[in-house]
Amino acid sequence: MTAKKLLMQHPFDEALALTPRPAGAHEHGAAAACHYFGRTHPAYANMVGPFGGVTAAQALQAVLRHPQRLGDPVSLTVNYAAALADGEFSIEARPLRTNRSTQHWLVLLTQTGADGVDATVLSATAVTAARRRTWSADDAVMPVVPAPQSIARPVIAKRVKWIERYDMRPCAGPMPSHWDGSEADSLTQLWMRDDPPRPLDYLSLTALADVFYPRVWRRRALMTPVGTVSMTVYYHAGADELAASGEGYLLGQARSQSFFNGFFDQSAELWSEAGQLLATTHQIVYYKE
Repeated sequence: MTAKKLLMQHPFDEALALTPRPAGAHEHGAAAACHYFGRTHPAYANMVGPFGGVTAAQALQAVLRHPQRLGDPVSLTVNYAAALADGEFSIEARPLRTNRSTQHWLVLLTQTGADGVDATVLSATAVTAARRRTWSADDAVMPVVPAPQSIARPVIAKRVKWIERYDMRPCAGPMPSHWDGSEADSLTQLWMRDDPPRPLDYLSLTALADVFYPRVWRRRALMTPVGTVSMTVYYHAGADELAASGEGYLLGQARSQSFFNGFFDQSAELWSEAGQLLATTHQIVYYKE
């Protein structure tokens, strides 16, 4: 790695930067909350507010930085209560209960509105755990697809900035080429990684779990207004397994089970190139007729 590369900070890490609140903002005790300031990053801008995967990673970052954290992430559920405006926000991370091997967390992200009132724009819960080595197995089967290097990176319209921060190579179920209302299955398979490449960790894995375009667009080929309401990520690998993936691609497979009266679900699996299931995710998404 060159000295120049060592000095350059990845845009994702810039987006994850959190500043502790001034002295006195931290509580003390068995369930002390830590408070941080963060900012939205222009490289991850979406149509309205930032890319939700990065916001979820910022919520997880507040947990990972907490001095009382036990173990590594097992699950993260993020509820998007309102659109995050460009600019500064506050994050509070509080351990709700710590057991011998598991820890339960509450995370709140707030912003000050034009009226000067703080409002919650995101709430999240997380579970971290001190894992121990046991018998392990994957019942899910990694899809058989061509290698990422054999698939050309498509040229797509970059209507939002965050798309430029990911190298995505579809194997099946690409974005519709004609928005004519024609129906298809909701399945998408694609190789993906950060752009520029970045070593995989829990934070980047969290964001990658949200890179799939909305399933209703695939199912119906209409540019339907959508917004994720809630997303859960389950982590099936430890820090060593993530580190072994390095800057390689992950294979993502996403599909929906149901579209009903304004909401649809979206589930996905994320696999390493070596064939290990790293995470699964499920979200509920609002769509407008």
